[in-house]
Amino acid sequence: MRVIKYVFQPHGDDRGQLVALEEFKDIPFSIRRVYYMYDTVSNVTRGFHAHKSLQQILVCIHGSCKIRLDNGKEKKVIPLEKPYEGLYVPNAMWREMFEFSPDAVLMVLASDLYDESDYIRNYDEFLEHVKKCGKITALDGE
Repeated sequence: MRVIKYVFQPHGDDRGQLVALEEFKDIPFSIRRVYYMYDTVSNVTRGFHAHKSLQQILVCIHGSCKIRLDNGKEKKVIPLEKPYEGLYVPNAMWREMFEFSPDAVLMVLASDLYDESDYIRNYDEFLEHVKKCGKITALDGE
């Protein structure tokens, strides 16, 4: 499996850094929802789901964490440690977030509003979905 990691352009000087994200310019989809996780206990794993159609970009804007991606055929762990890097997570991709540093803030940019019917929360159902739709998502880049 290959991974798409975006490196966003930081702008800064002696006053600090700024990263601006624009849909269809820096992000490959329309941003319909933004949410973030913080104060996550380091030994907790979150996620354990896939989406039928939603796409996401995950950015650890502070601290660090790891993301386990699973396309139904292979798994890969990707560290997120820089506030100017974003991990693209397409639909039909199982994800788990873990090993959060004590100061981690994980921001998620989503291509659509929250819709519980888009979630696949059972791993066996995820494997069936991937098999049924014939989609093993191969990700480009690294």
